[in-house]
Amino acid sequence: MKVEQIYTGCLAQGAYYIESNGEAAVIDPLRETGPYLKRAEESGAKIKYIFETHFHADFVSGHLDLAEKTGATIVYGPNADTAFAKHETKDGEELQLGKLKFKVLHTPGHTPESTCYLLYDESGKEYAVFTGDTLFIGDVGRPDLAQKKGSLTKEDLAGWLYDSLRNQLMPLPDDVIVYPAHGAGSACGKNMSSETWSTIGQQKASNYALRADMTRAEFIHEVTEGLAAPPQYFAKNAKINKTGYESIDLVMERGARALSPDEVVQAVEHENALVLDVRAPQLFCQGHVPGSISIGLDGQFAPWVGALITDLTIPIVVVTEAGREEETVVRLARVGYDNCIGYLEGGIVAWEKAGKDVEQIESIPAAKLAEIYHKNPAIHLIDVRKPSEFSSDHLRDAENVPLDFINDNMDHFNNKDPYYMICRSGYRSVVFASILKARGFHNLIDIAGGYNEIIKTDMPRAEAAMANSGG
Repeated sequence: MKVEQIYTGCLAQGAYYIESNGEAAVIDPLRETGPYLKRAEESGAKIKYIFETHFHADFVSGHLDLAEKTGATIVYGPNADTAFAKHETKDGEELQLGKLKFKVLHTPGHTPESTCYLLYDESGKEYAVFTGDTLFIGDVGRPDLAQKKGSLTKEDLAGWLYDSLRNQLMPLPDDVIVYPAHGAGSACGKNMSSETWSTIGQQKASNYALRADMTRAEFIHEVTEGLAAPPQYFAKNAKINKTGYESIDLVMERGARALSPDEVVQAVEHENALVLDVRAPQLFCQGHVPGSISIGLDGQFAPWVGALITDLTIPIVVVTEAGREEETVVRLARVGYDNCIGYLEGGIVAWEKAGKDVEQIESIPAAKLAEIYHKNPAIHLIDVRKPSEFSSDHLRDAENVPLDFINDNMDHFNNKDPYYMICRSGYRSVVFASILKARGFHNLIDIAGGYNEIIKTDMPRAEAAMANSGG
């Protein structure tokens, strides 16, 4: 028996490869099929099943491409209405994989079709349960992301989730391993652990949602309280996962086109293409294509693309560091952005050599910001972190304008005053500044190193922040 978790940090997502006696199954695969095909080929195994725990909202699954390339059966739980062929199971149904067995546990709540798969080992013992977004480590799936029908509410789904946890998962033996679809950093839960697996017993002892004395009403209140609005692309990805998509091979072929600077200009002017610069934030600040926006690969790239680029069909031209072109196209496709039409050949160096204009964003160290602030405390300090981060620790005179909601807050800015952009480390502040600059705001100053560096200065922090930090 082989059970492997394939964890992708950018999406905080866990896919799984299970193999026994020449047969393999993949659970919740990402868009690119290569990692799963390679594992099966190396072992001489045939992929028999592709298990989907639900219609994912935060990424586009690789189920269709993987089924096309292997002949594997796509498996969903009950109530999964799709536009493609699949095996829709019944609660309690069992499926054989080599010498192993999977049992279907229908666990509606996160979504109506949410299903867990209980794995029995060669001896017939309950070994692990793949819980999708039903049960996380330290948390449970939020009940407000499903594409709802009729009058179904998040409270209704939360009630279903309460029943599913207590009737299907909590009765399992304490030593059964819990393998969820996500870990800390995913927007599919509220407060997930950084651990990527646990056991049923550990979760019953530590997960707030599995408290033995918790009533149904208490559960519904706790699970639905304080839910932030989901990113705009979630509903779009869920629909794609139900209805289908273009082959990843065609997406990759289209995105592999090397474009000259003049061709990039043509794409922008005639196709309304977006130029997406995925280099490190500091490189973007030093010089970038006018009108381009920065979302660096070495951060939570896919979630920020999904949150900020509202049109999944917009043509995208990418500016990358050499050798990262294919990686960029794959990571865009993971969240449904399939219309990458190529990359700037030679990068920003080629752009400059072609005599094209290059723009910059001023970036200053935190010590310089402190010096400016002490001369003029009335400067605009824009903290682009999430409200929860801001409330726990922030500068006394800063204003919180979260990056997540930049499109709702454009009236905060004018072209007269300078704005000093702050985030935790300097990633999100550059993203924020790049979007403002692309929309015609130019008096923008990024704080290099973000709040991590600012707290080393003598700039005044809010009283609550000082109290929280013991200062």
